[in-house]
Amino acid sequence: MRTSDFDYHLPQELIAQFPAEPRSASRLLWLDGASGKLHDSRFMDLPQFLKPNDVLVLNDTRVIKARLFANKESGGKVELLVERVLDNHHALAQVRASHAPRPGSKLFLANHFEAIVELRQGDFYTLRFSSDITVAELLERIGVMPLPPYISRPASALDEARYQTVYAREPGAVAAPTAGLHFDAAMLDHLRERGVKIVFVTLHVGAGTFKPVCVDDISEHRMHNEWYDISAATVSIIETAQREGGRVVAVGSTSLRALEAAAVSQKLQASCGETDIFITPGYRFKVVQRLLTNFHLPRSTLLMLVSAFGGVENIRRAYRHAVENRYRFFSYGDATLIERQS
Repeated sequence: MRTSDFDYHLPQELIAQFPAEPRSASRLLWLDGASGKLHDSRFMDLPQFLKPNDVLVLNDTRVIKARLFANKESGGKVELLVERVLDNHHALAQVRASHAPRPGSKLFLANHFEAIVELRQGDFYTLRFSSDITVAELLERIGVMPLPPYISRPASALDEARYQTVYAREPGAVAAPTAGLHFDAAMLDHLRERGVKIVFVTLHVGAGTFKPVCVDDISEHRMHNEWYDISAATVSIIETAQREGGRVVAVGSTSLRALEAAAVSQKLQASCGETDIFITPGYRFKVVQRLLTNFHLPRSTLLMLVSAFGGVENIRRAYRHAVENRYRFFSYGDATLIERQS
């Protein structure tokens, strides 16, 4: 298929710039992949779509304050987006500057810290931070929450709470697993009371999630690597629920990618490591029966993933319906619940 097959028109005013208040106040569009039926609902009605022994799989990654601002030795301004903390004093980062910094050059941050450019690999730089504190501590002290590029305002104190799930606990993501942003503690408690099993996986969302597809033939696109971890306890709960007739509901494309990456020989296994799994139409899903996710960017790998899950024509129709009915799009937008097509 072609990248252009996953394009659609989105009015700029439908891109959500702020989260709904409260968290669970978003709308929910339900899509039955088998029949193509659509139903407009509310996120707070999600429990009505689930039954006892269904398993809700949440990504417990925590967004780090990955955006930093610095100056070159010449005084030129630089913006850094940390992709991954490598150790206490090294990080992999994207660097935005008028002229790319050379290896060996110094970058000065907040008048107190400096980073030395050690190596460039494609779009990323290895940086060594010279300070008495660790990179993780430095980011927490002077970093800024890395809002997506389509949110056209600076990050604020609001985002430090709301661009983070209420169950986030494993630091390492540079973008939020946004389907999880709709959940509050009361919703999670309500689901547990109804007999829904809730388990966690970890997948640290990388900056590559916003990387555009720059080829026409999608088979030529290469995904970025992301680190994931699925425990034996999570696998055991999922297997038990499936034996008892429960369905696996992935909350977000990140949870789905982790589960499908860990399904070796058609069977989910406890594992951790790197995945660059690229899910496109024609992919045969091994684990997940339902997907709760937000609306995704035109021509993006995530739109290709949901098209594989719910059916290309079904997703096209659902997105047209969402635009016509003024749903809110992207990270702070509304949600969809998709039943797998087959």
